[in-house]
Amino acid sequence: MPCLNLTKLDAASPDFNQQLQQLLAWDESDDLDIHQRVLDIITDVRNNGDKAVIDYTNRFDQRHITQAGEFELSQETLKSAWESLPTDQAQALQMAADRVRAYAEHQKMQSWQYTEADGTVLGQKITPLDRVGLYVPGGKASYPSSVLMNAIPAKVAGVDQLIMVVPTPQGETNQLVLAAAFLAGVDRVFTVGGAQAIAALAYGTETIPAVAKIVGPGNIYVATAKKLVFGQVGIDMIAGPSEILIICDGKTNPDWIAMDLFSQAEHDENAQAILISDDSDYLEAVEQSINKLLPGMERAEIIKASLSARGALIKVDNLKQAAHVANIIAPEHLELSVEDPVALSEHIRHAGAIFMGRYTAEALGDYCAGPNHVLPTSGTARFSSPLGVYDFQKRSSLINCSQAGADTLGKTASVLARGESLTAHARSAEFRIKSG
Repeated sequence: MPCLNLTKLDAASPDFNQQLQQLLAWDESDDLDIHQRVLDIITDVRNNGDKAVIDYTNRFDQRHITQAGEFELSQETLKSAWESLPTDQAQALQMAADRVRAYAEHQKMQSWQYTEADGTVLGQKITPLDRVGLYVPGGKASYPSSVLMNAIPAKVAGVDQLIMVVPTPQGETNQLVLAAAFLAGVDRVFTVGGAQAIAALAYGTETIPAVAKIVGPGNIYVATAKKLVFGQVGIDMIAGPSEILIICDGKTNPDWIAMDLFSQAEHDENAQAILISDDSDYLEAVEQSINKLLPGMERAEIIKASLSARGALIKVDNLKQAAHVANIIAPEHLELSVEDPVALSEHIRHAGAIFMGRYTAEALGDYCAGPNHVLPTSGTARFSSPLGVYDFQKRSSLINCSQAGADTLGKTASVLARGESLTAHARSAEFRIKSG
């Protein structure tokens, strides 16, 4: 395999910012043909329910379903999948689940309230969502870790019913995925996928219940469907390609860093892996490690395509400047492979997840560290956060006015309402003002 030609940038270059923006540019423009096909599927499912879901599933997944009841897998099937796992897989899945659950327990929001001097009570009531839909990819892609990451926080939040949909091309199920569903407490599983599954979860059919929110990864048809049903239901996020940004001070084994870059580049050709360092010799050493290790990787061609198209080695003057560049990028995954990661993290404002120190490989976060691996991509870490328990809880404001509070607040509300020419608002408040 010929040597990889990685993009190299220098923060000291006059046009660095322009070069960086070109590197980060990701054309996620909507494919209008896909958009229209997905819209047609959603409309069909909305109008024809189970019949449409059966038709699309038989067509796209080469199934032979005759009635909608055949879609659902029993709890006994899920339990059997769990009990039939090899010991090492069962132990690994259990450990990951326990750690995700322990971390999620710390995220639960609690209701609160306070009483003002006149007796008025103000507060916030926290309520879990009633029913949530979880999309899980099927076929070649099998992600039991995603089942745990999406389902466990929902259950910790108190979601009463968690509905999982997973495509099973030619009727083939993935035992690890089903075992993870059992372990995570998924309530119902339907073997449907694609845009038709998203439509069924959003609007409900005779068999598949409508949900309040849909979470989980999927292909372009699933992502487009989630965009189109947003508003009817909530969604987690629209995820772009996977990303990793590593800041290194030049003292970590370059083979480790090369493999960390590979760990995200192997996802797909559009994934982005970037290394920032203040040591130019070290950047060269990592490049040598990349070229040395790449031929031995199972997904070498995908990694090569990813690194060639969107990867980069960036030279900076110092680690503080590295943090500044990282904040511009706002990466999904950020590794701080430096002597004092805690000090450097003080300068980080935008990142989905921060992996601290030389021994914290990003891959640990993907599977079993505990924090969620569903993270904001494509710079959206500037304004959004990892999936968590809070995404499955909602807040209601509480206002309980005392008589004295109604008198005081009513006068203020009256003035403001009349200023907006909303007389009924004003009079509604004025009725409760004490006469005289």
